[in-house]
Amino acid sequence: MKFITKKVLILPLIIMLTINTACSFNLDETVNDEIRKNYNDTKLIDDTGINTNNGGGLPDLPNIVKNSKPKSKPDVSGSKASVPKSLPAIPYKGGNIKIKSGTKFNVVNTSAISDWQKQGTSVKFKTVAQTSGNGYTIPAGTILNGEIVESHQPQISCNGGLVAIRVYSMFYNGHTVPLNAYVVRAKDKKVFFDNIKGERTYLKTMWKKGNWGRSLFNRMLSLTVNLGGSGSTLVLSPFPFVYGTLCLGANTLISPITAFFSKGGHVSIPAGSRFILKLNEAVYVN
Repeated sequence: MKFITKKVLILPLIIMLTINTACSFNLDETVNDEIRKNYNDTKLIDDTGINTNNGGGLPDLPNIVKNSKPKSKPDVSGSKASVPKSLPAIPYKGGNIKIKSGTKFNVVNTSAISDWQKQGTSVKFKTVAQTSGNGYTIPAGTILNGEIVESHQPQISCNGGLVAIRVYSMFYNGHTVPLNAYVVRAKDKKVFFDNIKGERTYLKTMWKKGNWGRSLFNRMLSLTVNLGGSGSTLVLSPFPFVYGTLCLGANTLISPITAFFSKGGHVSIPAGSRFILKLNEAVYVN
């Protein structure tokens, strides 16, 4: 009984699957026939916007207009002609004639020099005598160029002004010859460490500051002598002397302190003053 029931259940299932498969085949065939019937390749290409007349199925390339005229180069001849050509500066390459280190030049300054001038101020010297050596002769009137490398005015403690000068070139045989020279004598006074110093006036100023005490003492001493010469004033004679002595001592003690806050002398050298310059390094010339 159970076996018959299973057959009865399986048989309708098989029939339904068969009918479904047949319907599927019929539906697929109908769809394919419909596509083949309505397919038009020309219309499909036209709908895409591609022109097939050229045979390749590709769109026409855009027309490129060629410019037959070549591009003209900018005319720069006028600009070149308007700019003057400048000759390059020829640096001094030196020579084979040696001017030894330590060689001295007797010169005069062509303009005034003072501690009022700032660092970097140009200074010129001119030789007043011929300087000769092994293979070279530097004539009188040769110009040497320098500059002020340090400068200050008088300072407290009676310190004088200062000017330091370095000479860096000489015009010789049509060339500007670089050199390194310094001042060893200015206005017939020796210069140490290349520093032209104003007068240091501490001792002189201290002596001046003590003038008041010395003058007062001398007056009091004269008054003591005058009072002692008369019998009636003899008893008063010591007082002026004591007063003058006290003032002299106080003034002597204070004068070094007051002199410390005073300033020294200025550096002021007029044009045409004699200098002696000395080479710090050897120089080679033609």
